[in-house]
Amino acid sequence: MPVAVHTPKPKVLIPEKVSPDGLALLQGQFEVHEKKGLSPEELKAIIGDYEALIVRSETKVTAELLEAAKKLKVVARAGVGVDNVDVASATKHGIIVVNSPSGNINAAAEHTIALMMSVARNVGDACASIKAGKWERSRLVGVEAKGKTLAIVGLGKVGLTVARIANGFGMRLIAYDPYANPNLAASASVTLKPSLADILKEADFLTLHTPLIASTRGMIGAQELATMKPTARILNVARGGMIDEDALLEALEAGTIAGAGIDVFTSEPPQPDSSASRLIAHPKVVATPHLGASTKEAQENVSIDVCEQVVSILSGELPRSAVNAPIILPEEYRTLQPFVALIEKMGSLYTQHYSSHFSTSGKTAQQFRTTFDITYEGSLANLNTTKPLFAALVKGLLTPFTSSDGLNINLVNAEILAKERGILINEARSRENIEDKPYSSFVTLRARASRSPSHQRSDLSRSNSPSAAKTLKKPEEDQIIQGFVSANRPYISRLDRFTGEFVAKGTLLICRNFDSCGKIGFVGSQLGAAGVNIRSMCVAPLHEDVEEVEGEVEGNEALMILGVDRPVGEDVVKGLVKEEGVLEVSVVTL
Repeated sequence: MPVAVHTPKPKVLIPEKVSPDGLALLQGQFEVHEKKGLSPEELKAIIGDYEALIVRSETKVTAELLEAAKKLKVVARAGVGVDNVDVASATKHGIIVVNSPSGNINAAAEHTIALMMSVARNVGDACASIKAGKWERSRLVGVEAKGKTLAIVGLGKVGLTVARIANGFGMRLIAYDPYANPNLAASASVTLKPSLADILKEADFLTLHTPLIASTRGMIGAQELATMKPTARILNVARGGMIDEDALLEALEAGTIAGAGIDVFTSEPPQPDSSASRLIAHPKVVATPHLGASTKEAQENVSIDVCEQVVSILSGELPRSAVNAPIILPEEYRTLQPFVALIEKMGSLYTQHYSSHFSTSGKTAQQFRTTFDITYEGSLANLNTTKPLFAALVKGLLTPFTSSDGLNINLVNAEILAKERGILINEARSRENIEDKPYSSFVTLRARASRSPSHQRSDLSRSNSPSAAKTLKKPEEDQIIQGFVSANRPYISRLDRFTGEFVAKGTLLICRNFDSCGKIGFVGSQLGAAGVNIRSMCVAPLHEDVEEVEGEVEGNEALMILGVDRPVGEDVVKGLVKEEGVLEVSVVTL
């Protein structure tokens, strides 16, 4: 009776609050551990057991933590920003970082409007005054929003939503965003301005809606504040650090800025006696403790969104909001998926077959080349992106060397890892008609000795299709693997100088031999004596282009590709390499 094999469920660590509906998506498929209040040291001590980490804004996902996260595949930030995640380090380790860029858009926009109206009508000061038993109507006279100019820095999804709400108040809307969509701006009645300076001088209310990056850190400082109207009011529900808190405090004290509504600060929570703390205490400031996304609806939306993406990634699918991976449309990925498997196998076949083999002179190490041309023909040549195919090739080439290192190679870090290991991959697309072929797409991998850039360019300009191969002077100098997909199965159709179709799957015994009587029988008897069963066999003769170019081939050679039911020991392989047997043997596991 067969023994059931228990496969442990992937583990998901959640050190911060996630909504019950989000958790429900994970439970059942994964082992979910909610462990709130972990110190950095405690988190580092356990992170090595987990495949996924879901955080909000409190947990700091540092390079040191990621170094210890040997199994981690995804860090999911339940929110928009990823300031608390070291994205560069995650990328290096092949860890996908996802966020929820749309889950709290409405919440952040509404909170911006709430702060704007609170500052305009002195709501904070008035609330504190009346609770203290005072009645200061004359001191607390405010201003109306109607007819005022709202200047928006960053016209993304939140900025546009703020604009649409403010438009209902009858406000004049201007914005600065060098990447804004003019059509979307026009539809929201927003006039785009060419520079930040242009909107600062016109603003009655200034609101910030950009990420915190090098170019936006401290973007509103003393110099910028000095150009604004003394009646202007500033709002920030985006990220702390974009406003110079010392400069804003000085402007409020001097009366050169009328007020501010601040939800985010450089340090959270602010340190006692810091500029942020003094801003919060200032009577002209309405302050909230980072509540921009703190609505029941937003918390639910972002939790569900990132949990869905964690499910997708741990199931081998693509995320929809990856911060450090290209966005690929689902329909495009469905087309790419079978070729991702094919190309990964082509890369692995190359490494295993060419790295070492047994020959009549003993075990011989071949030169592993590091310069590759990969050419896509047919429908693949028309796709917008081939990033997954590039990543699949890198993974296939490197995994036989690095699998014991636990290295996670994927879309995220493939390019970095290739560069680190000195691997150059040139991608090309061929428009050659393959309508007469039994497949819709065809892939050629050509490994060659490194040459000068001019030689590389001239080689890449040639089509790598079978018909174009005839123009090359010495195709045998290049190591060639060609393949296609049929009925979602990956087939290899050419291996080096030999052509013959076989499925790239399982353990393969690849023998080069003289194409003469008795070779198949000899190999079969040797394997049978060792208890190795042959499940499939393909005999691949020399490719027609090799014969044409070489003119005369010494001894009629062929490849024998055998699919076997178990690994083949070195002693068995050595027994095949002899005068009455084969010339060379390599063992490949795909």
